[in-house]
Amino acid sequence: MARQMKTFVMKNIGETGVMEKPVPEDPGPTGAIVRTTAALVCTSDTHTVKGAIGERENITLGHEAVGVVESVGSEVSVAQPGDRVAVNAITPCYTCENCLRGYTSQCQQMLGGWKFANIKDGVFAEYFHVNNAEANLAPIPDSVPDESAVYTTDMMSTGFMGAEHANIPIGGSAAVFAQGPVGLMATVGAKLRGAGLIIAVESVPKRQELARHFGADEVVDFTKEDPVERIRDLTGGDGVDSAIEALGAQVTFEAAIRAVRPGGTVSVAGYFGEGEYVKIPREDWGVGMSDKVIRTGLCPGGRERMGRLLRLIENGRVDPTPMTTHTFGFDDIEKAFELMDSKEDGVIKPLVTF
Repeated sequence: MARQMKTFVMKNIGETGVMEKPVPEDPGPTGAIVRTTAALVCTSDTHTVKGAIGERENITLGHEAVGVVESVGSEVSVAQPGDRVAVNAITPCYTCENCLRGYTSQCQQMLGGWKFANIKDGVFAEYFHVNNAEANLAPIPDSVPDESAVYTTDMMSTGFMGAEHANIPIGGSAAVFAQGPVGLMATVGAKLRGAGLIIAVESVPKRQELARHFGADEVVDFTKEDPVERIRDLTGGDGVDSAIEALGAQVTFEAAIRAVRPGGTVSVAGYFGEGEYVKIPREDWGVGMSDKVIRTGLCPGGRERMGRLLRLIENGRVDPTPMTTHTFGFDDIEKAFELMDSKEDGVIKPLVTF
């Protein structure tokens, strides 16, 4: 009889639960099986359950996890059984046309690099399968604990992408709209990219505090003042060189476009999980002629990028763990998921240990 494991699944739209599934035993020649040791719950998991990407039936949720290699395929040499590894939320094939064009997150089709809890079972399980493991397994340095390494799998990679795509000039100005986990890491990314002025837009006191901790020079509370007017005041009326939208909402998207100066860049790192359209404010867009760039992206994956992110933690450049506000054992993952959905009790990121 096949070994069984506990998994946390989306049964269908609006319904989750714990169920048993067979332990994946065969990695295939290019794959790997990983025993999960730590995972994080993401707001996008809650969007998925609410139907943001359509119906899914009994698919295992989760896309942020680290663990220990259980087995690897015959073509995998980067890691061996017993090795600690991090696996990005995005696991491209690296051989299709989109990957070869340099758009690995769009592997085979739009958003196709996002496989966990989208087109295959995710990581909220005692074991999970990794496709194209030679390219997607990232060995974790001995000095980096699991509870730190797990942040490289999405939050650091996505937040830093927001800063990378924002085209921040050294010494330039950047505004980061929303200081959830992605926004906080975008704030770190803006600092690492050399921004001379970082403005965080956030109303929650704990998140404001973390924004300053992670590098924000100014924090604007949008419940007390117009954030765009304040950003313009702080930049001598010009607007910022770069604006990063890290929430995935119409109001923050519009504010980012209004806040950026002509010739600047709006980098979208947020997940737009609702609505049919995202509207652009016509006049603040310069009626299409302001030289403002809108850049989108999906969390970049791959062993090489993951290795760089882990190096930042290893050498003390970044410590993402202050974002961990709650810790749960896997037996209580339903509580962790509900908390991330409700955003109650000051939650920023719940860590799940196995």
